[in-house]
Amino acid sequence: MKPDLTPSTTWQEQIGADEAERFAGYGRQFAAIQKRKSERYGTGRALHRKQLSAAQGTLEVLAELPPFARHGLFAAPGTFDVRVRLSNGGMDRAPDRTPDVRGLAISVSGVQGDSALGNGAAKNQDFTLINQEAFGFPKSDEFVGFVAAAADGKGALLKYLVARYGLLGGPQRLIKLLKSLGKPFGGFATEPLFSAVPMACGPYAVRVRLLPASSNGTASPGANNDWGADFAARLKRQPLQWDLQLQPFVSETLTPIEDACVNWPSPYTTVARLSLPLQDSASAQGQALLREVEAAVFDPWQALAAHRPLGDVQRARKVVYYESQKGRNAG
Repeated sequence: MKPDLTPSTTWQEQIGADEAERFAGYGRQFAAIQKRKSERYGTGRALHRKQLSAAQGTLEVLAELPPFARHGLFAAPGTFDVRVRLSNGGMDRAPDRTPDVRGLAISVSGVQGDSALGNGAAKNQDFTLINQEAFGFPKSDEFVGFVAAAADGKGALLKYLVARYGLLGGPQRLIKLLKSLGKPFGGFATEPLFSAVPMACGPYAVRVRLLPASSNGTASPGANNDWGADFAARLKRQPLQWDLQLQPFVSETLTPIEDACVNWPSPYTTVARLSLPLQDSASAQGQALLREVEAAVFDPWQALAAHRPLGDVQRARKVVYYESQKGRNAG
């Protein structure tokens, strides 16, 4: 018997009584890591520090979407201006060949509606995407522990993993994480990217996928020597396009809100099209855009209330991202 994959509004968040205190502690940890890394590399983010490229374009919301999708940004057809930031996920400015998470963040301007932060009208609708379909950790506490240990070096990381998962479980966990980070990646124009964690879509809950158009081409040999140069070269010779898709919550068993490492089985539906026209990042205009994007805020909580981030990992991000933004005087 096939599982029922009908979009459902029965999702619920489970907010722990200690979250405010715990998340504040995470914020302090990340702020300290960011300060230490900024002293070495210059002012920057705690994670996704190394910007690879940036671009500007449009997001076209399509017509005749299914009911679960027709909320917030996707309530009606329309075209919005966007800025895009490409990055490596790590805390350091490592060579691009180093195994890492790859990130693509989108900031959609011109949106109309209340802010997810409850502080008036939304300025933008942001999406933060990575090249992993599911998050590597079920909860924020495991992720924060991993990052804090990794910031102190490989020895500290292995010691942390053994203490948390046991003498056998620690190395196994490390191997699993390294395998995930080493996942083959052909480049930002040719690989799908994912939110990995959910957000609201009106009364529904969804995850997001960005699927490259076949016209973007295939992976280029040696692109991992410089992901930014590969992307910029493509964008200088041709426009690039992606389908932005939503994947709905169907049940707590199959699509849990609070366990971020479960990969949802529900189908994706295309709701919008991201288009980046020809542009030259080496030009004066392109260089100015790179600087503006590097200084800008890309935050899943910089969003419409209709697209409020959901789940423990997302709620922790609200605090941690804000501390990071303060640490680099962004926003």
